[in-house]
Amino acid sequence: MKRVFLTVLDAVGVGYLPDAEQYGDVGACTFGHVVDACHPQLPNLARLGLGQIAGTHYPPDPQAKGAYGRAMEKSAGKDTTTGHWEIAGLRLEKPFPTYPQGFPAEMMDAFEKAIGRKTLGNKPASGTAILDELGAEHMRTGWPIVYTSADSVFQIACHEEIIPLAELYRMCEIARAQLTGDHTVGRVIARPFVGAPGHFTRTKGRRDYSVEPFGPTLLDAVKEAGMECLGVGKIEDIFYHRGLTGSNHAAGNPACIEAWLDYMRRDFQGLVFTNLVDTDMLYGHRNDPQGFADALAYIDGKLPEIQGLMGAQDLLIITADHGCDPTFPGTDHTREYIPLLVWHPGMEKLVDLGTRTTYADIAATVAEFLGLPQRFGATSFLQALY
Repeated sequence: MKRVFLTVLDAVGVGYLPDAEQYGDVGACTFGHVVDACHPQLPNLARLGLGQIAGTHYPPDPQAKGAYGRAMEKSAGKDTTTGHWEIAGLRLEKPFPTYPQGFPAEMMDAFEKAIGRKTLGNKPASGTAILDELGAEHMRTGWPIVYTSADSVFQIACHEEIIPLAELYRMCEIARAQLTGDHTVGRVIARPFVGAPGHFTRTKGRRDYSVEPFGPTLLDAVKEAGMECLGVGKIEDIFYHRGLTGSNHAAGNPACIEAWLDYMRRDFQGLVFTNLVDTDMLYGHRNDPQGFADALAYIDGKLPEIQGLMGAQDLLIITADHGCDPTFPGTDHTREYIPLLVWHPGMEKLVDLGTRTTYADIAATVAEFLGLPQRFGATSFLQALY
């Protein structure tokens, strides 16, 4: 039985794209700059060809066996939803809207009327900085904090002791239903937090409310073929719970990797799609290269266990969805190439997959591997692996 383990290392880009100037991201190189600054030890990823990928700045392992390369994003944008959708074969012709000046007054008026509360914020901000700025006022007034970023997101932050999780989630559902047409943002995000002024911390109650995919994806194809399509982490949110036969909404890399390992111990045919978010959420956005490096080293340390659970017909694909260079000015995502590391137990040599012109080549490869007819207008690299 054939199984694919497709894993996104969130925000682990490997160098700015040719069109990065349009996004203000010329010079960004998430992986390479983290390696330059912190020198993490990643021997297991190196054995798959990590050091051969331009932009990682990692020493190549001459004994590496695997397939390596990088991919360009064809869709406009640099956000989580756009990246994951393109990995799954769905490209966007038009980017999701962003709000560098905050959301329009009519949008906020409608939202406040629907939730029965006024709001605070309504501007682009770092998720931790806006808690320092407005958290105390939120606790005093009971008004939720609404903010955005350089990405297409409508984020709502509430202290769990002031506005319970169920109410925060209800407000997010209202926002998701209202944000349509020209204001169809990629994600509405619940951002619960706890603590006292000066000591606020975000909790694991985060929930993402993505827009429903505009067209068929790899997940839909796998499920419709009668195979298992299992999501780990925020995959279910990114794809609007569509195309999945099962999901474990684990939070944080250790829990997500354990959920992934649990799925590996099962007998099934199909796909496990995992998002490992910590490199993005905890370290990239917070300009913490050491934390980023430590998260990469943790993933590297789990790789032997992952490979040990793979059967002869299994395929492992490790990639990313965009960049978020913690050494780069600002705290937002960066428009970058994503790495490609591909391995199966029978690999006996090193294979150069080159630079793929779309993330969707991953979807085409997985579909061909599983015997599905879809290619999503992309090019499979399956034959190079065997």
